[in-house]
Amino acid sequence: MLLTRKAASQAVPQARLSRGLPGVLKTMDRRSFLKRSGITVGAGAVASQLPFSMIGAAEAKNEEAGGKIEVKRTVCTHCSVGCAIDAVVQNGVWIRQEPVFDSPLNLGAHCAKGASIREHGMTHDSHRLKYPVKLEGGKWKRITWDQAYDEISKKLLEIRNESGPDALFVVGSSKHNNEQAMLLRKWVSLWGSNNTDHQARICHSTTVAGVAQTWGYGAMTNSYNDEQNSKSLLFLGSNAAEAHPVSMLHTLHAKENGCKVIVADPRFTRTAAKADMYVRTRSGGDVAFLFGILHHVFKHGWEDKEYIRARVYGMDEVKKEVMAKWTPDRVTEVTGVPEAEVFAVAKTLAENRPGFIIWAMGQTQHNNANAVVRASNILMLALGNVGRSGGGCNIYRGHDNVQGATDVGPNPDTLPGYYPVAVPGSWAHWANVWNVDLDWLKKRFASEAMMAKPGMTVSRWIDGVLEKNEAIDQDSNLRALFFWGHAPNSQSRGLEMLEAMKKLDLMVVLDPYPSASASMFAKVRKDGAYLLPVATQLETEGSVTASNRSLQWRERVIEPLFESRTDQMIMYQMAVKLGFGDQFLGKRDGKQNLRLVKGKGGEEPSMEDVLRNEINKGAWTIGYTGQSPERLQAHMRNMHVFDVKTLRAKGGKDAKTGYDLTGDYFGLPWPCYGNAAIKHPGSPNLYDNSKHVMDGGGCFRALFGVEKDGVNLLAEDGSYPKGGDITTGYPQFDHVLLKKLGWWDELTDEEKSKAEGKTWANDLSGGIQRVALKHGCHPFGNAKARAVVWNFPDGIPQHREPLYSPRPDLVEKYPTHDDVKVFWRLPTLFKSVQQKAVKEEMHKKYPLILTSGRIVEYEGGGEETRSNPWLAELQQDNYVEINPKTAADRSIRNNEYVWVSSPSGARIKVKAKITEGIGPDTVFVPFHFSGWWQGEDMLPFYPEGAAPIVRGEAVNTAPTYGYDRVTMMQETKTTLCQVARA
Repeated sequence: MLLTRKAASQAVPQARLSRGLPGVLKTMDRRSFLKRSGITVGAGAVASQLPFSMIGAAEAKNEEAGGKIEVKRTVCTHCSVGCAIDAVVQNGVWIRQEPVFDSPLNLGAHCAKGASIREHGMTHDSHRLKYPVKLEGGKWKRITWDQAYDEISKKLLEIRNESGPDALFVVGSSKHNNEQAMLLRKWVSLWGSNNTDHQARICHSTTVAGVAQTWGYGAMTNSYNDEQNSKSLLFLGSNAAEAHPVSMLHTLHAKENGCKVIVADPRFTRTAAKADMYVRTRSGGDVAFLFGILHHVFKHGWEDKEYIRARVYGMDEVKKEVMAKWTPDRVTEVTGVPEAEVFAVAKTLAENRPGFIIWAMGQTQHNNANAVVRASNILMLALGNVGRSGGGCNIYRGHDNVQGATDVGPNPDTLPGYYPVAVPGSWAHWANVWNVDLDWLKKRFASEAMMAKPGMTVSRWIDGVLEKNEAIDQDSNLRALFFWGHAPNSQSRGLEMLEAMKKLDLMVVLDPYPSASASMFAKVRKDGAYLLPVATQLETEGSVTASNRSLQWRERVIEPLFESRTDQMIMYQMAVKLGFGDQFLGKRDGKQNLRLVKGKGGEEPSMEDVLRNEINKGAWTIGYTGQSPERLQAHMRNMHVFDVKTLRAKGGKDAKTGYDLTGDYFGLPWPCYGNAAIKHPGSPNLYDNSKHVMDGGGCFRALFGVEKDGVNLLAEDGSYPKGGDITTGYPQFDHVLLKKLGWWDELTDEEKSKAEGKTWANDLSGGIQRVALKHGCHPFGNAKARAVVWNFPDGIPQHREPLYSPRPDLVEKYPTHDDVKVFWRLPTLFKSVQQKAVKEEMHKKYPLILTSGRIVEYEGGGEETRSNPWLAELQQDNYVEINPKTAADRSIRNNEYVWVSSPSGARIKVKAKITEGIGPDTVFVPFHFSGWWQGEDMLPFYPEGAAPIVRGEAVNTAPTYGYDRVTMMQETKTTLCQVARA
């Protein structure tokens, strides 16, 4: 869907360049075409940002007739690609938008969601929440902000006094910008609890755990762009054509360059339609499939032996297990994939290196997902793909800032930058950064032991309310819940969620839209809830981190509409009411971290100050220290200087500041080490030792010690970042190592005073990092990646059948874990649930595998996109994809209503979409819907005028119990169901 560009008085004439373009676009991107065509930019116009179909002669704007026209540069809020948008604003009104043609990430393209983003609640007839409301007598009643603050704060303090600070659970947002995400983690910490989490828990927590525990950082290794340098791409758990449509530009460019594209999926997706090879797998059998590929790699000697010797620990153990356990017959038994197809995948990957494996939630949302992720990592390590251009693990995040919110935001087990709450030094570090007295902070918690104890997870807050108190590792059950930018229909176990809502003393929803929480709560309660209207990300400013780790700075497009207020304003105003307003601003001993600036509805913390004075100052571990607001803003103004394959600036100075962009990688992808002054360029490809560390190069992180059972964990001699002064493996840098190397005196006197007793990760002077980088060494050390993760329940990834498996014979061979209480404060069931399901023959009552995923028209929980009239027209009903044979066996016809029921006791009413794209043993339901409840339209339970245009059943009402053993990731991709005519 393309938007029409209009001049002040008339539409631009029909484009004159469209003829003959198909042949051109096969060989070059749009920006290259314009440059080669000699098209120039009209002064004062933004024609350079227009797609071909919109380009016409530049015309002077008649500003006197229409008023002042400004162009504000922002970033799409609908997935993690990071598509840039130029919003045209006239007299404070957003009148049109154009894709940023020079963006090296989206190359001037948009998907349907991005193209219609101006319609997301930016008009007078918006379906947004327009003013604060409270549930009173079963009705949503309009109130003032002051009343809301007074009543909510009074109730919170009452709960705190009676039950302690851990009785509150705060669900944050992956739509917060980095600054808001960090502030929310700070807010909850100042309240005195670790009971906070956000969307990443039920989206990519297994990615973070599995990837970080393999080689150091839990993030995408390369960039979407770098796929153009690849020879093979294996999509396993990603339907990028619908979930991340613009990313497919890079995939298709890669294919035009000869790259082989393979898709393994239970469905023949739109991504599969573009692949060279499609393999239909059984959902839940991914470890077996990956190790089946690896079996052929080892059998034929296709592994990269020298790479493994120098850079990988434990591959010999993996090889023994794979060769003995995952023979072709066993792989076929578990996955349903014929041996010849598994072999063909292995051969293609081996013969076409470098290559990527690409995944999204198709890998992560399983109760064995940490093992799936690690098996993917191991396959790429065996092939020698990780740490080089064109190869690695490209992990597609779902929301626009789920990467950044995970990096610096509200995680229950870490402070910003992944500093563990269990380590006292983490709290000392961040108290110092926040300018908060550490002793005061300790007293905010129930105890120092609770301060060091990871909180509950968003996937399990239901059990925090419903579980017997003696089974919970905290004083009180949860009594109050904040949904701060989170859609509850993205969580599983919908029936039990309603039961938990019945028991809450207080629920506060802070969101531009009421979300499903409003209607769900109002269905079962008469009072106890507040809805507070929050500004969108288009009505504030701040940085956002794309999936490739590049940061971009959003300008505020317009002021917050209606009575909405920014997240940062609400956090500050609520902090004042709760008694920690000064600490929130970092105001102590005559110093103050954060300036207050004027905003609509009051004063709010400066977003630039949050980035510069807190994130840049504190997040040394992951290199969020070099991306100053000034550097990021210069990148946004000068996108045209960055190469679309390498992301590197070819030269040029920012006209506004004189900043020289030469050598920077777009968005300074983290880690961007040191402070802004040393001008680290960012790291486009993690662990790439073919480059100098000051050129974006790296190595695997020395996070796991220097030796394990007498085996060296550091990289072997000769394996080190290019140009480094140390040519073998080495541990993480600290004050001791710097002194041993004789480099301590290279610190300034001021740096020495701050670096004494510190490591590269908590030295606020930055001196340790600066000196390490000067010598071409990576601050986090130079070690081997781990094929065996000895601190996980399964050191080598194991296939374990889902709790609700269609194959009791495989449950006997590959059972799940024993029931356990892990450190997330709650008991978790595994084997007892699985054995009960087998005993009760659930596979006979519910013979179909239920899986879920995205569609191109909607995003996330869907409340925002289903409220957009442009998108609502495209998909008006939720549906279940069902194979023709399966449908015929049940006398189901296309487009008629059916019931999808599950062993949880829930059932959802959706339309049947009969297609051979899904196998006869599986059905698929999109997860973007809410507003119906087991056949009932929930319209009466929404605040007036704030219900989405399109409402439908939430698929997550139906899924059964099931969580990943390590992270508490919910199982939504593999459960059982039955489908019947309605």
